[in-house]
Amino acid sequence: MKDMAIFTGAGVAIATPFDENYKVDYDSFGKFIDFQVENGTDAIIVCGTTGEASTLNHPEHINVIKYCVDRVNKRIPVIAGTGSNDTHTAVYLTTAAEEAGADGALIVTPYYNKATQKGLIEHFSHIAGKTDLPIILYNIPGRTGCKLESKTIARLFKEVDNIVAVKEATGDIAFATQIMYDTQGDIDIYSGNDDMIVPMLSIGGKGVISVLSNIAPKATHDICAEFFAGNVEKSRELQLYYFELIKALFCEVNPIPVKKAIELMGFFGPHLRRPLTEMEPETTERLKKAMIDTGILK
Repeated sequence: MKDMAIFTGAGVAIATPFDENYKVDYDSFGKFIDFQVENGTDAIIVCGTTGEASTLNHPEHINVIKYCVDRVNKRIPVIAGTGSNDTHTAVYLTTAAEEAGADGALIVTPYYNKATQKGLIEHFSHIAGKTDLPIILYNIPGRTGCKLESKTIARLFKEVDNIVAVKEATGDIAFATQIMYDTQGDIDIYSGNDDMIVPMLSIGGKGVISVLSNIAPKATHDICAEFFAGNVEKSRELQLYYFELIKALFCEVNPIPVKKAIELMGFFGPHLRRPLTEMEPETTERLKKAMIDTGILK
Protein backbone atom coordinates (compact mmCIF):
# COMPACT_ATOMS: atom_id res chain seq x y z
CA MET A 1 0.00 0.00 0.00
CA LYS A 2 2.91 2.38 0.66
CA ASP A 3 4.26 2.12 -2.87
CA MET A 4 2.11 4.93 -4.27
CA ALA A 5 0.91 8.26 -2.86
CA ILE A 6 -2.84 8.80 -2.50
CA PHE A 7 -2.25 11.99 -4.46
CA THR A 8 0.53 14.34 -5.46
CA GLY A 9 0.05 18.09 -5.75
CA ALA A 10 -2.70 20.33 -4.39
CA GLY A 11 -5.67 18.74 -2.65
CA VAL A 12 -8.49 21.12 -1.80
CA ALA A 13 -9.84 21.09 1.74
CA ILE A 14 -13.25 21.76 0.31
CA ALA A 15 -15.87 23.95 2.00
CA THR A 16 -19.35 22.54 2.63
CA PRO A 17 -22.11 24.85 1.31
CA PHE A 18 -25.12 25.53 3.54
CA ASP A 19 -28.32 27.23 2.42
CA GLU A 20 -30.10 30.03 4.29
CA ASN A 21 -31.66 27.38 6.56
CA TYR A 22 -28.22 25.92 7.29
CA LYS A 23 -28.96 22.68 5.47
CA VAL A 24 -26.32 21.20 3.17
CA ASP A 25 -26.75 22.78 -0.27
CA TYR A 26 -25.97 19.82 -2.51
CA ASP A 27 -26.71 21.63 -5.77
CA SER A 28 -24.09 24.28 -5.02
CA PHE A 29 -21.73 21.63 -3.71
CA GLY A 30 -21.91 19.67 -6.96
CA LYS A 31 -21.14 22.74 -9.06
CA PHE A 32 -18.24 23.65 -6.78
CA ILE A 33 -16.80 20.13 -6.99
CA ASP A 34 -16.92 20.37 -10.79
CA PHE A 35 -15.18 23.76 -10.67
CA GLN A 36 -12.38 22.21 -8.62
CA VAL A 37 -11.89 19.23 -10.93
CA GLU A 38 -12.04 21.36 -14.08
CA ASN A 39 -9.42 23.78 -12.72
CA GLY A 40 -6.67 21.36 -11.87
CA THR A 41 -7.24 20.36 -8.26
CA ASP A 42 -5.35 17.11 -7.70
CA ALA A 43 -7.61 15.69 -4.96
CA ILE A 44 -10.62 16.65 -2.86
CA ILE A 45 -10.51 16.39 0.91
CA VAL A 46 -14.11 16.40 2.07
CA CYS A 47 -15.46 16.88 5.62
CA GLY A 48 -12.29 18.36 7.05
CA THR A 49 -11.87 21.49 9.15
CA THR A 50 -12.73 23.74 6.20
CA GLY A 51 -15.76 21.55 5.48
CA GLU A 52 -17.13 22.25 8.99
CA ALA A 53 -17.22 18.55 9.80
CA SER A 54 -17.47 19.35 13.51
CA THR A 55 -21.03 20.64 13.01
CA LEU A 56 -22.23 17.89 10.67
CA ASN A 57 -24.22 15.14 12.33
CA HIS A 58 -23.26 11.59 11.39
CA PRO A 59 -25.86 11.05 8.63
CA GLU A 60 -24.94 14.42 7.08
CA HIS A 61 -21.22 13.66 7.35
CA ILE A 62 -21.61 10.33 5.55
CA ASN A 63 -24.01 11.75 2.96
CA VAL A 64 -21.62 14.61 2.12
CA ILE A 65 -18.77 12.11 1.63
CA LYS A 66 -20.93 9.87 -0.54
CA TYR A 67 -22.23 12.78 -2.62
CA CYS A 68 -18.68 14.03 -3.21
CA VAL A 69 -17.41 10.57 -4.21
CA ASP A 70 -20.31 10.09 -6.62
CA ARG A 71 -19.99 13.58 -8.14
CA VAL A 72 -16.23 13.27 -8.63
CA ASN A 73 -16.82 9.86 -10.22
CA LYS A 74 -13.16 8.76 -10.09
CA ARG A 75 -11.85 11.85 -11.92
CA ILE A 76 -9.48 12.58 -9.00
CA PRO A 77 -9.01 10.99 -5.55
CA VAL A 78 -11.43 11.83 -2.73
CA ILE A 79 -10.08 11.71 0.82
CA ALA A 80 -12.66 11.79 3.60
CA GLY A 81 -12.13 13.48 6.93
CA THR A 82 -13.23 10.85 9.44
CA GLY A 83 -11.46 11.77 12.67
CA SER A 84 -13.01 12.05 16.11
CA ASN A 85 -11.89 12.33 19.71
CA ASP A 86 -13.75 9.04 20.25
CA THR A 87 -11.98 6.06 18.66
CA HIS A 88 -15.25 4.17 18.16
CA THR A 89 -16.79 7.12 16.27
CA ALA A 90 -13.68 7.49 14.11
CA VAL A 91 -13.94 3.80 13.19
CA TYR A 92 -17.62 4.25 12.33
CA LEU A 93 -17.00 7.25 10.08
CA THR A 94 -13.94 5.70 8.43
CA THR A 95 -15.66 2.44 7.57
CA ALA A 96 -18.66 4.41 6.28
CA ALA A 97 -16.32 6.46 4.06
CA GLU A 98 -14.76 3.27 2.74
CA GLU A 99 -18.20 1.87 1.94
CA ALA A 100 -19.05 5.16 0.18
CA GLY A 101 -16.05 4.70 -2.12
CA ALA A 102 -13.54 7.20 -0.71
CA ASP A 103 -9.93 6.75 -1.78
CA GLY A 104 -8.43 7.53 1.61
CA ALA A 105 -9.14 8.89 5.08
CA LEU A 106 -7.76 11.97 6.84
CA ILE A 107 -7.84 11.37 10.60
CA VAL A 108 -7.16 14.17 13.04
CA THR A 109 -5.65 13.73 16.49
CA PRO A 110 -8.21 13.49 19.32
CA TYR A 111 -9.27 16.94 20.50
CA TYR A 112 -10.36 18.12 23.96
CA ASN A 113 -9.81 14.81 25.78
CA LYS A 114 -6.42 14.59 24.01
CA ALA A 115 -4.19 11.55 24.63
CA THR A 116 -0.70 10.46 25.57
CA GLN A 117 1.61 9.31 22.78
CA LYS A 118 0.77 5.73 23.81
CA GLY A 119 -2.92 6.57 23.53
CA LEU A 120 -2.37 8.09 20.08
CA ILE A 121 -0.61 4.94 18.91
CA GLU A 122 -3.51 2.81 20.14
CA HIS A 123 -6.11 5.20 18.68
CA PHE A 124 -4.68 5.32 15.17
CA SER A 125 -3.65 1.66 15.12
CA HIS A 126 -7.13 0.57 16.11
CA ILE A 127 -8.82 2.70 13.44
CA ALA A 128 -6.38 1.55 10.77
CA GLY A 129 -7.04 -2.07 11.69
CA LYS A 130 -10.74 -1.67 10.88
CA THR A 131 -10.33 -0.38 7.31
CA ASP A 132 -8.38 -1.04 4.14
CA LEU A 133 -8.29 2.67 3.27
CA PRO A 134 -4.91 4.40 3.23
CA ILE A 135 -4.78 6.82 6.14
CA ILE A 136 -3.32 10.32 6.39
CA LEU A 137 -2.54 11.34 9.97
CA TYR A 138 -3.61 14.93 10.65
CA ASN A 139 -1.31 16.77 13.04
CA ILE A 140 -2.73 20.18 13.96
CA PRO A 141 -2.10 20.81 17.66
CA GLY A 142 -3.11 24.48 17.39
CA ARG A 143 -6.71 23.36 16.91
CA THR A 144 -6.78 20.09 18.84
CA GLY A 145 -4.44 20.71 21.77
CA CYS A 146 -2.91 17.32 20.95
CA LYS A 147 0.36 16.76 19.10
CA LEU A 148 1.67 13.67 17.38
CA GLU A 149 5.38 13.65 18.12
CA SER A 150 7.74 12.82 15.29
CA LYS A 151 8.82 9.46 16.73
CA THR A 152 5.16 8.52 17.22
CA ILE A 153 4.44 9.31 13.56
CA ALA A 154 7.47 7.25 12.54
CA ARG A 155 6.36 4.31 14.67
CA LEU A 156 2.83 4.36 13.28
CA PHE A 157 4.17 4.62 9.74
CA LYS A 158 6.55 1.70 10.30
CA GLU A 159 4.17 -0.60 12.16
CA VAL A 160 0.79 0.02 10.48
CA ASP A 161 0.63 -0.86 6.80
CA ASN A 162 -2.18 1.49 5.78
CA ILE A 163 -0.91 4.56 7.65
CA VAL A 164 0.88 6.12 4.70
CA ALA A 165 1.02 9.88 5.15
CA VAL A 166 0.79 12.89 7.44
CA LYS A 167 -0.83 16.28 6.99
CA GLU A 168 1.67 18.42 8.88
CA ALA A 169 0.05 21.59 10.20
CA THR A 170 2.20 22.59 13.15
CA GLY A 171 3.64 25.45 11.09
CA ASP A 172 7.12 24.33 12.14
CA ILE A 173 9.35 23.36 9.19
CA ALA A 174 12.04 22.04 11.53
CA PHE A 175 9.51 19.65 13.05
CA ALA A 176 8.42 18.57 9.56
CA THR A 177 12.07 17.94 8.70
CA GLN A 178 12.39 15.80 11.83
CA ILE A 179 9.45 13.69 10.64
CA MET A 180 11.18 13.12 7.32
CA TYR A 181 14.42 12.25 9.12
CA ASP A 182 12.71 9.80 11.49
CA THR A 183 10.92 8.07 8.61
CA GLN A 184 14.01 8.03 6.35
CA GLY A 185 12.11 10.28 3.94
CA ASP A 186 9.63 7.51 3.14
CA ILE A 187 6.40 8.95 4.57
CA ASP A 188 4.16 11.02 2.30
CA ILE A 189 4.03 14.44 3.92
CA TYR A 190 1.54 17.15 2.92
CA SER A 191 1.71 20.75 4.02
CA GLY A 192 -1.28 21.71 6.13
CA ASN A 193 -0.38 25.38 5.72
CA ASP A 194 -0.75 27.27 2.44
CA ASP A 195 2.07 29.66 3.39
CA MET A 196 4.54 26.75 3.63
CA ILE A 197 3.93 24.77 0.43
CA VAL A 198 7.34 25.37 -1.16
CA PRO A 199 9.29 24.80 2.09
CA MET A 200 7.45 21.49 2.58
CA LEU A 201 8.10 20.40 -1.00
CA SER A 202 11.77 21.23 -0.53
CA ILE A 203 12.14 18.53 2.15
CA GLY A 204 10.37 15.91 0.04
CA GLY A 205 6.69 16.79 0.52
CA LYS A 206 4.08 15.32 -1.80
CA GLY A 207 1.95 18.47 -1.88
CA VAL A 208 -0.55 20.44 0.16
CA ILE A 209 -4.01 20.01 1.63
CA SER A 210 -5.14 23.51 0.89
CA VAL A 211 -7.68 26.16 1.85
CA LEU A 212 -6.37 28.46 -0.91
CA SER A 213 -7.34 25.83 -3.52
CA ASN A 214 -11.00 26.59 -2.84
CA ILE A 215 -10.65 29.92 -4.64
CA ALA A 216 -7.39 29.47 -6.60
CA PRO A 217 -7.29 25.79 -7.59
CA LYS A 218 -5.12 26.19 -10.69
CA ALA A 219 -2.62 28.45 -8.97
CA THR A 220 -2.23 26.12 -6.00
CA HIS A 221 -1.84 23.15 -8.34
CA ASP A 222 0.79 25.14 -10.26
CA ILE A 223 2.85 25.91 -7.14
CA CYS A 224 3.29 22.15 -6.74
CA ALA A 225 3.50 21.23 -10.42
CA GLU A 226 6.19 23.81 -11.19
CA PHE A 227 8.27 22.60 -8.26
CA PHE A 228 7.99 18.96 -9.35
CA ALA A 229 8.90 19.96 -12.92
CA GLY A 230 12.14 21.48 -11.63
CA ASN A 231 10.95 25.09 -12.01
CA VAL A 232 11.63 25.94 -8.38
CA GLU A 233 11.96 29.67 -9.02
CA LYS A 234 8.50 29.79 -10.65
CA SER A 235 7.05 27.79 -7.76
CA ARG A 236 8.61 30.22 -5.28
CA GLU A 237 7.28 33.22 -7.22
CA LEU A 238 3.75 31.84 -7.10
CA GLN A 239 4.03 31.09 -3.36
CA LEU A 240 5.02 34.71 -2.71
CA TYR A 241 2.47 36.14 -5.16
CA TYR A 242 -0.40 34.58 -3.19
CA PHE A 243 1.15 35.16 0.25
CA GLU A 244 -1.01 38.14 1.26
CA LEU A 245 -4.15 36.37 0.05
CA ILE A 246 -3.20 33.33 2.12
CA LYS A 247 -2.80 35.54 5.18
CA ALA A 248 -6.18 37.15 4.47
CA LEU A 249 -7.78 33.70 4.28
CA PHE A 250 -6.65 33.13 7.87
CA CYS A 251 -7.22 36.60 9.34
CA GLU A 252 -10.29 35.12 11.05
CA VAL A 253 -10.86 31.51 12.05
CA ASN A 254 -10.92 29.12 9.09
CA PRO A 255 -13.31 28.62 7.27
CA ILE A 256 -14.92 32.02 7.91
CA PRO A 257 -12.78 33.95 5.37
CA VAL A 258 -12.73 31.29 2.65
CA LYS A 259 -16.51 30.99 2.75
CA LYS A 260 -16.76 34.75 2.30
CA ALA A 261 -14.29 34.53 -0.60
CA ILE A 262 -16.35 31.77 -2.21
CA GLU A 263 -19.44 33.99 -1.89
CA LEU A 264 -17.58 36.94 -3.46
CA MET A 265 -16.77 34.66 -6.42
CA GLY A 266 -20.48 33.89 -6.81
CA PHE A 267 -20.53 30.20 -5.94
CA PHE A 268 -22.60 30.05 -2.74
CA GLY A 269 -23.42 32.09 0.33
CA PRO A 270 -21.19 32.49 3.37
CA HIS A 271 -23.54 30.60 5.71
CA LEU A 272 -21.67 29.01 8.60
CA ARG A 273 -23.04 26.91 11.41
CA ARG A 274 -22.64 28.32 14.90
CA PRO A 275 -20.41 28.87 16.78
CA LEU A 276 -18.79 30.29 13.61
CA THR A 277 -20.15 33.66 12.51
CA GLU A 278 -19.93 35.69 9.31
CA MET A 279 -16.79 37.71 8.59
CA GLU A 280 -16.36 41.21 10.05
CA PRO A 281 -16.55 44.18 7.64
CA GLU A 282 -12.93 45.31 8.10
CA THR A 283 -11.48 41.84 7.54
CA THR A 284 -13.82 41.36 4.58
CA GLU A 285 -12.27 44.45 2.96
CA ARG A 286 -8.78 43.05 3.54
CA LEU A 287 -9.81 39.77 1.91
CA LYS A 288 -11.50 41.52 -1.00
CA LYS A 289 -8.40 43.63 -1.67
CA ALA A 290 -6.16 40.57 -1.68
CA MET A 291 -8.51 38.82 -4.09
CA ILE A 292 -8.48 41.83 -6.42
CA ASP A 293 -4.70 42.18 -6.20
CA THR A 294 -4.24 38.56 -7.28
CA GLY A 295 -6.81 38.80 -10.09
CA ILE A 296 -9.35 36.45 -8.52
CA LEU A 297 -11.85 39.29 -8.28
CA LYS A 298 -12.15 41.99 -10.92
